[in-house]
Amino acid sequence: MPLDPVARFRRFARAATAELGALDQSFLGRGRPLGTARMLNAIGRGQGNLADIRAHLGLDSGLASRLLRSLEEEGLVETVRHPGDGRRRVLRLTAAGREEFAAYERLSDDRAARLLAGRADAEALLAAMDRVALALGRQHAEIVEADPQGAEARHCLGEYYTELGRRLAQGFDVNLSCDPQAADMTPPRGSFLVALSDGLPAGCVGVKRGKGAEAEIKRLWVDPLTRGAGLARRLMAAAEARARDLGIGVLRLDTNSALPEAVALYRREGWTEIPRFNDDPYPDIFFEKRL
Repeated sequence: MPLDPVARFRRFARAATAELGALDQSFLGRGRPLGTARMLNAIGRGQGNLADIRAHLGLDSGLASRLLRSLEEEGLVETVRHPGDGRRRVLRLTAAGREEFAAYERLSDDRAARLLAGRADAEALLAAMDRVALALGRQHAEIVEADPQGAEARHCLGEYYTELGRRLAQGFDVNLSCDPQAADMTPPRGSFLVALSDGLPAGCVGVKRGKGAEAEIKRLWVDPLTRGAGLARRLMAAAEARARDLGIGVLRLDTNSALPEAVALYRREGWTEIPRFNDDPYPDIFFEKRL
């Protein structure tokens, strides 16, 4: 007889709560609870808007204000003028706050290393953690412009090529594909966007400049664990917006009928099927969209 799903969920929640120190009044021995430490961490990672921090951490306004006031009273956080807009005020860490942030980073890294050290199942455990983190955080992925040769892009593209190799009947060899040059996906010619889930890559898409005011959408991929939450649609919308910023008036893309969810997305988002426009051996469906 299978175990009760609700009981299994609650067992996991209790184990995670205990391991993370959610009930400790001195998280990682630094003298403040987890909530206050998480707000310090968010500000230390560059989030300077209280409303954004509230959304990121899932806090109500009253609790967020109390946590912030506590950090201000400790002299760890201050409010300053935005460097690019003197009318705006943003949060930042003081010198003492930066020291606390660094201390938490060291302690958190050490705790993670100790938990994983010597475990024969460390990779399986990390895969399970990835599954949970991505499933719970998939609504909050942030889309940013990135270097198409950077670590985040290489991770996404590697996963994309591996998935194509599994799903296409003929497999996939990137050396046989019309692989875009990195320079064609960097401003002002093009753009490469990465979706970050709490700082780690969870999806990507490229805008590859062609001739004149035309460009191609390339390498749309989202982590399978984030699918179903609209991230692919968000990436496409962001790519179209970035293309407009770059003065691009026509976008094209190619795909394969072995990827029916991608084909359905493009049709749903207003793309028009057109004749083949390249000699890439892998795609068999071609689309265009005028911006």
